[in-house]
Amino acid sequence: MLYLIAEHLGFPGVLNLIRYITFRAGAAAITALLIGLIIGPKFIGWLRVRQGKGQPIREDGPKTHLAKRGTPTMGGLMILTSLSVSMLLWMELSNRYVWACLFVTLGFGLVGFLDDYDKVKKRSTAGVSGKMRLIAEFAIAGVACWMITRGNGTALYLPFIKGPIIDLHLAYVLFAAFVVVGFGNAVNLTDGLDGLATMPVIITALTFFVIAYLVGNVKFANYLGIPHVPGAGDLTIMCAAMIGAGLAFLWFNAPPAAVFMGDTGSLALGGALGTLAVVTHHEIVLGVVGGLFVLEALSVIIQVFFYKRTGKRVFKMAPIHHHFEQLGWAESTVVIRFWIISFVLALAGLSTLKLR
Repeated sequence: MLYLIAEHLGFPGVLNLIRYITFRAGAAAITALLIGLIIGPKFIGWLRVRQGKGQPIREDGPKTHLAKRGTPTMGGLMILTSLSVSMLLWMELSNRYVWACLFVTLGFGLVGFLDDYDKVKKRSTAGVSGKMRLIAEFAIAGVACWMITRGNGTALYLPFIKGPIIDLHLAYVLFAAFVVVGFGNAVNLTDGLDGLATMPVIITALTFFVIAYLVGNVKFANYLGIPHVPGAGDLTIMCAAMIGAGLAFLWFNAPPAAVFMGDTGSLALGGALGTLAVVTHHEIVLGVVGGLFVLEALSVIIQVFFYKRTGKRVFKMAPIHHHFEQLGWAESTVVIRFWIISFVLALAGLSTLKLR
C-alpha cells in the first residue's frame, strides 16, 4: 500500500527509500514485531476468556504435557494479524506473487482455525476430519500455484545442477500444490512443544529471505546459476514480516507457553513457506532447509505404516519429538537441539546456491 502511494507521488524526499526492497523488508519485520508485541497480552487474555479450558491435551501423550491444560490455542491469529498488516503495508500489491502467497497463508489459516475451533468446542483432539482438511488445502494450494505458474514457468530445478531439469507443464501445478500442502502439514505436526515450530519457521523464513532476494535479482541469479524470477525479490518483505511476527509470537510462546500457535498458525506458516519455495523454484531446497519438518512428518508416516502392518511401533511415540521425550529428554532439551538441527540444515540449503 505504501509503495503504491509513494509511487503515485513520484517517490519524493524520504519516500524514495520505499523504492528499496531492503528498506521495506526491514520496516516490515519491525512492523510485524511491534504489532505482535502490542496486541499479544490483550489477545491472549481474550482467548483465555473465550476458550475457558484452553486446548485439549492428548491423554496418551507425555505426562508432563498434562500441566499445560488451560493454555489457550489459536495464537496463530496473532501471527496472521501482524503478518498480514505488515505485508499489505510494505509489499508491492501489483505483484501477483504477493496475492498468491497471501491467499495460501490466510486460506490455510482459515482451515487451521476451523480445526482449532472444533477441538475447543467439542473438547476433543480430533478436530476436522483429515480428508476434509486435505481437500480444502489442495483446493487453496491448487488455485495459488496456478496463479504462480502464469508467467513463472513450469520447469523443475534441482540443487547442484544448473538450469531446469524438466518442464512438467500442467503436472507442475499438482507437484507445487503437493509441496505447499505437504509442508503446511509438516509444520503442523512439528508444533507440539513450546517454541519447537516457531524458531525453525523463523530460520526457514530467514533462509528464503536470502533465496528470494537472489532469485529476484537477475545479476545474482545469473552468477549463481539459479532461476531468475522477476518480481520474486519482493517476497523478501514477506519473509521479513514472517520473521518479525514469529519473534513476537515466540515472546509469548517461550516455555512455559502463555499461548499455543494451534493449527491456525502452523498450517498458515507452513503453507506460506511452501508457496515461497514454489515461486522461487526452490521446492527441493525447501526439503533441505526445512528438513526438520520433513523428518517430523516422515516419523508419523513411518509409525502409522509399520503399526498398521505389524502392530509394532518404530518410535515410542510420533511425531519424533515425542519419541525423545519418552526417552527421558526434557522438553527444553528437545526444543533447543531441534533448533540447532534446523540451523545446520538452513546452512546446508544455502550452500546449494553456489554449488551448481
